[in-house]
Amino acid sequence: MTRRTIIRGGLVITASDEIHADVLIEGPRIVALAAPGAHDWSADRTIDATGKYVVPGGVDAHTHMELPFGGTSASDTFETGTRAAAWGGTTTIVDFAVQSVGRSLREGLDTWHAKAEGNCAIDYAFHMIVSDVNAETLKEMDLLVEEGVTSFKQFMAYPGVFYSDDGQILRAMQRSAENGGLIMMHAENGIAIDVLVEQALARGETDPRYHGEVRKALLEAEATHRAIRLAQVAGAPLYVVHVSATEAVAELARARDEGLNVFGETCPQYLFLSTDNLAEPGFEGAKYVCSTPLRPKEHQAGLWRALRTNDLQVVSTDHCPFCFTGQKELGRGDFSKIPNGLPGVENRMDLLHQAVVDGHISRRRWIEIACATPARMFGLYPKKGTITPGADADVVVYDPHAEQVMSAATHHMNVDYSAYEGTHVTGRVETVLSRGELVIDQREYTGHAGHGVFTPRSTCQYLI
Repeated sequence: MTRRTIIRGGLVITASDEIHADVLIEGPRIVALAAPGAHDWSADRTIDATGKYVVPGGVDAHTHMELPFGGTSASDTFETGTRAAAWGGTTTIVDFAVQSVGRSLREGLDTWHAKAEGNCAIDYAFHMIVSDVNAETLKEMDLLVEEGVTSFKQFMAYPGVFYSDDGQILRAMQRSAENGGLIMMHAENGIAIDVLVEQALARGETDPRYHGEVRKALLEAEATHRAIRLAQVAGAPLYVVHVSATEAVAELARARDEGLNVFGETCPQYLFLSTDNLAEPGFEGAKYVCSTPLRPKEHQAGLWRALRTNDLQVVSTDHCPFCFTGQKELGRGDFSKIPNGLPGVENRMDLLHQAVVDGHISRRRWIEIACATPARMFGLYPKKGTITPGADADVVVYDPHAEQVMSAATHHMNVDYSAYEGTHVTGRVETVLSRGELVIDQREYTGHAGHGVFTPRSTCQYLI
């Protein structure tokens, strides 16, 4: 028997509409929306959403569960990380499988499938990190697109680890122009940054704040410009990840004004945190070491403006948590050895709702940048990212009036600190359904590992 669920009396918010409506769910799909009380639908379960928002489950298109990095690994597993995501109103993640240098894309993808399968509380998909561009890799890119892994990340940073030179980047972009894949770029000039790191350490500048000082905004902007022009030469679309600096935003805006298929994401840490956090005393700043780095506060206004004008299209988390004790501490006395990454998969939807409360964005824009556009950008729409008949019943009942204080004492991520410790926000997830199944029920976790399934993706649905 197919279970029927009705969500009654809420304000349904999508990227395009706000309507008071009842939502009828049969099994894993949304089947109808109707004016409140217009239909006397029978159901196995009725959820009262009076006074609440009914929004699509969040799509976090940038996470790193169990990522090996800097001699350690991200502290969230696919089990703990997807459970935390659900608590925060996210019902789909797109994680990054990693190709090791000298190994095939297939081997990397299979490794990540093995990590995730049977362990996820919510649905998941994969991007592919391409670390070693060669003739075989380029052929494999075609095969992965056919399997629903339709985006490939490259790095202009991290020489000796993930780094690709301009020739390798151009070859991968040319291939993606042919097969429909989307190149995602970590745009920082890693060669120049390594020189500045070496010089800073030689001067005895070892504290976490110097991580931000050597990874200069101009080197993010330079790499962003170079990536855009390489993509233009290749005739390929480009998606620049974790944009943190207004100088880089200016490069994206210029390219979009030229009519290029160039897109950018930013992350909550760049919108709500700054170099003030990196400079916290007593090595506390290590908690905030990520790349691209946190910028001075004056960059925040430019990022919010770009989100309003659609020069930035997506807010993802780049969730890559490392515990302060035993992991971030690897960099005591040498900031370059601090594992790069912040926890945030549980916080994104709430922080962006706070941005609605604060007047930075509208309610529909909240849903657009957190749900609909990431789903469209990465070939998941309208299965994910909206509330419409035929879509997966990934639905969040959200209380816009509840108040909470973010804290490591109450979050569900497997990490011993919160990047937003003590932050007061208005709005909180109350109930979460994933494909029609309750994962969070009135602030109680009712999900389980293995409910989430791998979700193949089509190619980018957001091209001009």
